[in-house]
Amino acid sequence: MSALHHVAFDSHLIGVDPDYRVHVSSQLRDKRDGELLEGLKGLDGTGLRLPEDPDDWPMRDYLERRFAHYRETLE
Repeated sequence: MSALHHVAFDSHLIGVDPDYRVHVSSQLRDKRDGELLEGLKGLDGTGLRLPEDPDDWPMRDYLERRFAHYRETLE
């Protein structure tokens, strides 16, 4: 994850569900502000590129809790 993606994730502007799909909040999708933002918005609905070894994949239970918090911020 790049610094930009990390900040967006920490700020709940993007979320990752337990099935490793990326979601972009409407706060970002509705804005127009250059190529970097367009790149982030383009991630909406895509899947994570996961390491070959499943032991290195993000833990689903962590993603589930984190994604629930992301969804709460949308309400």
